[in-house]
Amino acid sequence: MGGQVVLFFSLLSLGSVLGQVSYSIPEEMPKGSLVGNMARDFGLDVKRLKSGKARIFTRESDGYIELNNERGVLLIKDSIDREALCGQTTPCALHFQIILENPMEFYSVTIEITDVNDNPPSFEKNDVKFKISESAVSGAKFILDRAVDSDVGSNGLKTYKLEPADHFVIRLHDQADGTKNVEMVLEKPLDREKNEHLSLVLTAVDGGEPQMTGTMQILITVLDANDNAPVFTQPIFKASIKENSPVGTVVVTVTATDSDQGSNGRITYSISSILDHARGIFEVNDDSGEIRLKGHVDYEKARTFQINIRASDDGGLVDSCKVMIDVIDINDNTPDIHIMSKTNVISEAAKVGTVVTMINIQDADSNENGKVHCSINNDIPFVMKSSNNDFYSLITDGGLDRETASEYNITVTCSDEGGPSLSSSVTLTLQISDVNDNTPVFESSSYEAYIVENNTPGLSIFTVRARDADWNQNARVSYILEDSTVNGVPVSSYVSVSADSGVIHAVRSYDYEQIKDFHFLVKAQDGGSPPLSSNVTVKMLIQDQNDNPPQVLYPVQTGGSLVAEMVPRSADVGYLVTKVVAVDVDSGQNAWLSYKLQKATDRPLFEVGLQNGEIRTIRQVTDKDAVKQRLTVIVEDNGQPSRSATVIVNVAVADSFPEVLSEFTDFTQDKEYNDNLTFYLVLALAVVSFLFITCLVVIISVKIYRWRQSRILYHSNLPVIPYYPPRYSDTLGTGTLQHVYNYEVCRTTDSRKSDCKFGRAGSQNVLIMDPSSTGTMQRIQSEKSILDEPDSPLEQKPPNNDWRFTQGQRPGPSGATGGPEVAMGTGPWPQPPTEAEQLQALMAAANEVSEATATLGPGTMGLSTRYSPQFTLQHVPDYRQNVYIPGSTATLTSNPQQQQATAQQAAQQALPPAQMTAQMTAQMTAQMTSQPEPPKAAQTPASKKKSTKKEKK
Repeated sequence: MGGQVVLFFSLLSLGSVLGQVSYSIPEEMPKGSLVGNMARDFGLDVKRLKSGKARIFTRESDGYIELNNERGVLLIKDSIDREALCGQTTPCALHFQIILENPMEFYSVTIEITDVNDNPPSFEKNDVKFKISESAVSGAKFILDRAVDSDVGSNGLKTYKLEPADHFVIRLHDQADGTKNVEMVLEKPLDREKNEHLSLVLTAVDGGEPQMTGTMQILITVLDANDNAPVFTQPIFKASIKENSPVGTVVVTVTATDSDQGSNGRITYSISSILDHARGIFEVNDDSGEIRLKGHVDYEKARTFQINIRASDDGGLVDSCKVMIDVIDINDNTPDIHIMSKTNVISEAAKVGTVVTMINIQDADSNENGKVHCSINNDIPFVMKSSNNDFYSLITDGGLDRETASEYNITVTCSDEGGPSLSSSVTLTLQISDVNDNTPVFESSSYEAYIVENNTPGLSIFTVRARDADWNQNARVSYILEDSTVNGVPVSSYVSVSADSGVIHAVRSYDYEQIKDFHFLVKAQDGGSPPLSSNVTVKMLIQDQNDNPPQVLYPVQTGGSLVAEMVPRSADVGYLVTKVVAVDVDSGQNAWLSYKLQKATDRPLFEVGLQNGEIRTIRQVTDKDAVKQRLTVIVEDNGQPSRSATVIVNVAVADSFPEVLSEFTDFTQDKEYNDNLTFYLVLALAVVSFLFITCLVVIISVKIYRWRQSRILYHSNLPVIPYYPPRYSDTLGTGTLQHVYNYEVCRTTDSRKSDCKFGRAGSQNVLIMDPSSTGTMQRIQSEKSILDEPDSPLEQKPPNNDWRFTQGQRPGPSGATGGPEVAMGTGPWPQPPTEAEQLQALMAAANEVSEATATLGPGTMGLSTRYSPQFTLQHVPDYRQNVYIPGSTATLTSNPQQQQATAQQAAQQALPPAQMTAQMTAQMTAQMTSQPEPPKAAQTPASKKKSTKKEKK
């Protein structure tokens, strides 16, 4: 545990800050225990401790404290025993300095060691013997050996106990030096006849927690009467002795007297108590009282000694005195020089006045013997200045140049003022560190490198080297390829440079035929800060390699054509047939070409020139020579290894062209066939592409047109006026349901189709409507008012009386009731047309009305499917339900499928207009594909007039 921390800071004359901090810790702390956070107390950063190589400097030989640079704390290095370190000296403290470098700084640390109760009181002797006369009166005092407790303060010796206490008690007397004399006082007189020997136990108790004790046995022999005790001539004796005095030197003589005679008056001297640091150093003569030097006295360790001398006679009476011995210092210690900095390097760029190192100089002597003066050797750019007591600074006094002097041997000599004077010296070897003041220099001002083409990528080509006159990192050269381009391509795609070795590597495989040489720059840069650099030009030359075979320029070799040379049969020897022309893109001897005739179709008739490639005849042409001659010429270069190419020369031996044509007809036909095939393929591809583009344009146009029509239909607000049949009539008068019912539908001009469809009966009879009837117009007006009010409720009314017949008027048996098929509207009709056909016509007319009313506003159903049984209108009665056909026993009602379709139609009203239009369009398409279109009714003159009126509208 750390105690109170006190910080003191002072400013050094050279800029180094000296701080002081004090800690208080108990002794016997285990190894590794925390003493204090030095970095926090001094306000230092942990990084500063690392960079400054912080360490502890102490004068003591044993290091009890260690510094943890990682945490900036002081730790116990070895267990501290306060008694062994300081003895009885209080306070007990350790003094040392914390040294930092770059820049040089030091801090003083004082650690006070507090005492713990770890030592019990102890007596120098285990037992002591007394001879006491029985005539001793009450109150007689007997001096006992004082117990010694190495602990101090409250842990030191506190009191004594004597057991048994029948005759004696213990009394303590404080001394001027703070110690206590122990006296055994007789309270009850002794009686030799009752008890000749007494054995007592003296117990010494300290004040620590827990308390510790020490015992000594007191053996008392009761004698006859001796009534006079020895008495010293003076209570305190003082003496002095020089340090380093030889053993046996008499320090002082103590004297005591005893009035008794005989054995009761004979005095014996002895040391009653002595401090630990004085044990074994002095001794006293039992008879004479001379105190002599028994050990070595060192002023630097102890400057004074105190001894308690006891004088006792044979009768057991004693007296005591104190002896004070002072030690006189002599000049026996040379100045101790300690270089506080372990760094012996300084930069050559250091300014004048830079602190090189701190030197601590101490002389253990005192007064004049401890005063020290220091100096260094001449002719060096350094000087010593005193920065504080016992501390000196070695600073620069001039400029430094590593190239002139790379190191200095500095001898520091210190001498004291003692007589005779003592001196000591130490030599410091100081290295001058380099600064980056020299640029790298290449061995050559420019370089040329050669490489054979078709090299392997990564091949080492050449090495550039540069040297730097600086030292260490400043002389470490790195090589960098400068950015440039070669034929528009970065040079880094051609070569690379090893940063460490300067080796130039090929990044790609070079081709002499594409590039023959190129230049680039290499930069040499040192590792200084800031770095210095220099450039050098490297010219890379590509060497040719025989990697290209000869190329034949003539005769031209084509896949589908035939080139032939004609030789007349009357040709002389040496007749020039043709010349083979070839080139080689290589250079040098790799491009030297030679020509050889490899194969001929007949006995040798031709030869080729070795150097010029001319093909000539070597004999006269005979009739036996074939018309078609095929020559294979080998063209070979002069490279290693050589490369070659072959060419086929067709020679026609004939006097006229028809002969040649007959021999080579097959080749011509093949060529023409290939040309025609290519032409037709190209033509077919063009036609197909044109048709595809035309179809694509047409389809897109149709789609756009339909989309626009649907948008126009959707946004139309024109009303739909349905037309309902006013009455029916029996044109034949047979009463057998030979009736044709025509329903006219009036449609708007923006409907999808402008024609009207009518149901066609099985016979040619046509029901002509009465133009004078007014019932239909009234019905139109009423329906129109309903359509104008989409929110008004409307219930389906029962059919009019003219639509219904009594049971006797209905065809079939009187009072007969139709079966289920009749009720559902599926019963047979008496004569064609059938009920299904007439019902289909009726449903078609109703769907026409649905399709026409689809263009109404939000109160209608929107567009409905044409010819679909799902037609429903929210405000218009459904005329497909409960329809009675005159002359029939069947009452037509909607089937379940129609009812379900009606529910679906009502649900679609909630859809948005775009979705509802798409859905209704899909339903209409399905119905048109599944149901046949009902036949149109033949137009009568009346219907034609109405159609004309509608078209005019």
